Amino acid sequence: MNHNIVKRLFMYIVGLFVMTIGISISVKSNLGVSPVSSIPYTMTCIWGIEMGKATILFHCFLVLLQIILLRKKYKLKNLLQIIVGIVFGYFTTFCNWGVGFLSDPQNIIIRICMLLISTIFIAFGIFLYLPPDIMPLAGEGAMQAVSDVSGIAFPKVKIGFDVSMVTVSLITCLIFIKSLGSVGIGTVIAAVLVGMELGYITKCFGNLRDKWLEKIS
Repeated sequence: MNHNIVKRLFMYIVGLFVMTIGISISVKSNLGVSPVSSIPYTMTCIWGIEMGKATILFHCFLVLLQIILLRKKYKLKNLLQIIVGIVFGYFTTFCNWGVGFLSDPQNIIIRICMLLISTIFIAFGIFLYLPPDIMPLAGEGAMQAVSDVSGIAFPKVKIGFDVSMVTVSLITCLIFIKSLGSVGIGTVIAAVLVGMELGYITKCFGNLRDKWLEKIS
């Protein structure tokens, strides 16, 4: 196997794992999870489905959505997103189990600190996971499919997608469990901070990462 492929695959898997660490810490903070995790966590809150399994189910749904939207233009290789979703789901299960040993924080300062730490992990995970260009998570695949079909620019689709997921999660939780569930101030903070932190991390360490991946000389 090509040495560069091994590096890319390693960075890709590490990035996915680091992202799930951030997601698990955000869940533990109990201030609301990031938009991308809002629906799986809503499934956990309402139906008691373990969050890793809920994540896998949600990824399968997003792959199905891509097939419906793209039809004959759908590329069979993107079915690998299901495999990636399964890996991501099991990473989520493992990380949730790991942070489960921590006592539930009651102090709001500690909870806010945990939330801020979670956004750094998520941003750093994205920083590692995207450049290897192995296979996007199903969420990004669905956003790209919507962008391709509608002609709307991807960044605008992402904003709409995130808002839609949070809205669906909020309404569903209010109806079924009469609480905000997966949505909270942390959801808003994550939506704002992750992108900013990703930009800063890329500015500071992007060249080092790309050199390691042999993208630049």
